[in-house]
Amino acid sequence: MIFNPYWYFQSVLTPDECNKIIDLGLNKDMKEAVTHGNNEKSDDKTIPQADTTVEELQKKEGKNLEEINPYIRDSKVSWLNDQWIYDRVWPYLNLANRDAGWKYNFDHAESFQFTTYKDGGFYGWHQDSGTDHHATYRRFIPGISRTKQNGQLEKGYTTADKFIGKVRKLSVTINLNKPGEYEGGNLKFDYGPHTPGERYHECIEIRPQGSIIVFPSFMYHQVTPVTKGTRYSLVLWALGEPFK
Repeated sequence: MIFNPYWYFQSVLTPDECNKIIDLGLNKDMKEAVTHGNNEKSDDKTIPQADTTVEELQKKEGKNLEEINPYIRDSKVSWLNDQWIYDRVWPYLNLANRDAGWKYNFDHAESFQFTTYKDGGFYGWHQDSGTDHHATYRRFIPGISRTKQNGQLEKGYTTADKFIGKVRKLSVTINLNKPGEYEGGNLKFDYGPHTPGERYHECIEIRPQGSIIVFPSFMYHQVTPVTKGTRYSLVLWALGEPFK
């Protein structure tokens, strides 16, 4: 039995739609992207974890991850909730879920994350979610649940009732750029050390503007460093009950 690690659709959003999304994203309040846990973004941008595994980084530095304190993400984000974007993207999410053979149950989606990666920007190896009840969203209770120093919620907490008890099941990434507007910045998967064939795969299939890729949120992936220009992308997560 073959497991499809991702499913893609090329050039399904029009250039006008992509440009409109870019304008919407740039006109929102752009913030530095953050991560969680040991992958919390470090204020000390000395050692990036760009296109490097934890094992490779520890071997190179001769220290454990906590001592190295790398930063694994260098980008800015804003958030979009425009209904017309959901209407355009949701059918492809359902098609991918069916045609890839996953047939996961999901019933909600988070806000769209608009992301800019400028020259040197990247996002190191990570998962968007786990698969079991440890990865579910929990209710944020003011005064009891913790927040970060910047006021953002700790990982796993939400103020949205419809998300409580749900996990991210499918992740969606949309390339908004015209060909040639940036170099590098490829979505890259890690299939694991025991996979037959090559372990790592860069998805150049979604380089055409308006292309959509869908993949299970538990897949390890990264965005390799942008080496020229600025990469604009749109990300969405579909939520459902934990896998059983």
